[in-house]
Amino acid sequence: MKDLHHHMAWTISGMDCPSCAKSIEKAVDRLPGIHAARISFARERLNTDFNPKEVSQDDIQKVVTGLGFGLTEVGDGSTNTVERKSSCCSSSQTVDQSSKASFTGDVNGHFDKLKAFLGGSTGKVLIAGVAFFIAVGLAQFNPVNARLYYSAAALIGLVPIFLNTLRAIRFGQYFGIQTLMTVAAIGALFLGEALEASMVLFLFLIGEALEQRAANKAREGVTLLLDLQPKVAHLVQGNHRQEISVEDLSVDDVIEVRPGERLPADGIVLNSMAVLDESALTGESIPRNRDVNEAAQAGSLVLEKLTTFRVTSEAGDNTLDRIIRLIEESEEHKAPVARFIDRFSSWYTPAMMGVSLLVAVIPPLLFNGVWEAWIYKALTLLIISCPCALVISVPAAVTSSLAASARRGLLIKGGAALELLSRAKTMAFDKTGTLTEGKPQVTDVVAQGDAAEMVRLTAAVERGSSHPLAEAVVRYAEDQGIDIPAVTDAQSITGKAAQGQVEGRNIAVGSTDYFAEQLAGDANIYAQAQELLAQGKTVVVVTVDKALAGILALRDEPRAEARDTLKQLQQLDIETIMLTGDNPKTGKALGGELGLAVKAGLMPQDKLREIDQLRSKGTVVMVGDGINDAPALKVADVGIAMGGGTDVALEAADIALMQNKLEDLPALIRRGRQTMLNIHQNVALALGLKGIFLLTTLFGVTGLWMAVLADTGATVLVTLNALRLLRSSSD
Repeated sequence: MKDLHHHMAWTISGMDCPSCAKSIEKAVDRLPGIHAARISFARERLNTDFNPKEVSQDDIQKVVTGLGFGLTEVGDGSTNTVERKSSCCSSSQTVDQSSKASFTGDVNGHFDKLKAFLGGSTGKVLIAGVAFFIAVGLAQFNPVNARLYYSAAALIGLVPIFLNTLRAIRFGQYFGIQTLMTVAAIGALFLGEALEASMVLFLFLIGEALEQRAANKAREGVTLLLDLQPKVAHLVQGNHRQEISVEDLSVDDVIEVRPGERLPADGIVLNSMAVLDESALTGESIPRNRDVNEAAQAGSLVLEKLTTFRVTSEAGDNTLDRIIRLIEESEEHKAPVARFIDRFSSWYTPAMMGVSLLVAVIPPLLFNGVWEAWIYKALTLLIISCPCALVISVPAAVTSSLAASARRGLLIKGGAALELLSRAKTMAFDKTGTLTEGKPQVTDVVAQGDAAEMVRLTAAVERGSSHPLAEAVVRYAEDQGIDIPAVTDAQSITGKAAQGQVEGRNIAVGSTDYFAEQLAGDANIYAQAQELLAQGKTVVVVTVDKALAGILALRDEPRAEARDTLKQLQQLDIETIMLTGDNPKTGKALGGELGLAVKAGLMPQDKLREIDQLRSKGTVVMVGDGINDAPALKVADVGIAMGGGTDVALEAADIALMQNKLEDLPALIRRGRQTMLNIHQNVALALGLKGIFLLTTLFGVTGLWMAVLADTGATVLVTLNALRLLRSSSD
């Protein structure tokens, strides 16, 4: 008999990091009847496929809430609404009751907020911090009871971690980071190291709070993507116009989109020549002309005139929806980002606990050893195995490296990105706004007569237009110190040309296709136009009183530092490639100029395919700045966003270049390699010292005080070594 499959989606609250998501997935997946449990950490969404005859919704909910997370069924927006009725004769009583209800509601609301705050990561840090610093103050005035004070502070900090450990053990998560910290703290307390226990717990809670804050910022990227899609659409039915929810749109509906509004669904253009800004999807700043029956994608910005479309996508399945799903699915393709110490603890902690137990019981039971002596040795081993130095070895190096990078304007969102940077083999680049300036510039002026006069007349017609090419012409004229005259009777032939009267002359500016006849009449200018087009430039034609006056060439020029940056990366044995949505001719011209491989004409899903192919050669780094780059930034092992890019790209990326400098990329690679070398040194120091004192303890050479000294000494050495990253240069 075929299993029944039931799908349900839930919203989860309280996840601090991707490891939380994995814990929930594993716990839910253990339930009988669960076919699949998948979590999108970015959207805090749990999707489950299960057999309702074997497992119920309540069973799933109990597991998730039992782990300490909130769970709400997607689409469950029920609220308790109190309907209030009033009349003239009872208004004062109603107001009085309303005031009381409002006051009670405010008090309860504030209490709930306070409870949520104290139960959150920041609240836990605050409570543990206050307890720790109170203990420090009391210990200064009454040193005799210092251990008591620090023990109390440690227990306060340990409570939430210990409760999480119990929840994790209950659902099969025996040796995670919470268990590691619980064992370390209890061991330190048992051996009298209360100060160390309270300090380590306080620092651990700070790390958890910072990680949750970074996770919340990352989730905002998906929200920004969702905000690009309008909530309402203008439905056309015969002569009637109706505003409806985007969710109510169906395939073959006809909709109107006004200038300055975004297309709410994928569609087909129904009226002649739509001018669309598709930069949200392709990253290209130059608008595209879409004629009748050509496809347009959701999220495109309509320019210049009211445009009609026929919807071609189902609700929830347009281009923007698919990009969001790509971001969610890309989390499965990421390199593992579980913290190093959590992975290590999966065998280290139980192994050392087992060794300590064996040392305590086997010699007395089998070899007539003295119980007190061997228990003392076991406790000594336990403090030696206390992972304080290991716990701090990775984050100390990472924190130092992140702080040094932040001073350079490099925002790195965690140690996993640094680790992957150290192994980078390929760096892929978006074009517009990344390798180029992000806006077209006039590069060539070819005129029949006075070039400055032609530019002056052209700028007069183009002034007032929001088209990027028009703005580039006006900007060029202003930079040349040209006074731009007034224009009258200005007109726009959508997608083809602009014209107007300037000082009694009819000036027209348009595409080479629109003015093909005039252009063909002058062999010299025609040849130059073809040569400029071959260089990947956009060529516009200028006529005065219908006679050819000349041409202007425009292009989004490469950044001044691009060539040198790419050369440095290649010297670091990093292969470079450009992935762009621009046309192949433009991409090839720029790639040849900068000296890197090129793949052009790519949509977001095409970039993902290219990145997957590049991954076969090793770790891939993606550098971009646009919304269209967000999926690629997430799918790549490391995503780097330019600081001048969109908020979505910045939040989707692992690293942001806040000063928008390409030359920071080689420094990032060197920084990643330095950090990993430092981490390896730290781990070797921590484990090496523990190994030495493990042997000396078993042979009775060292005792408890030496174990404490070894553990403290390892922590100090690891910290000092990590601090070298603050002073080291990655230039």
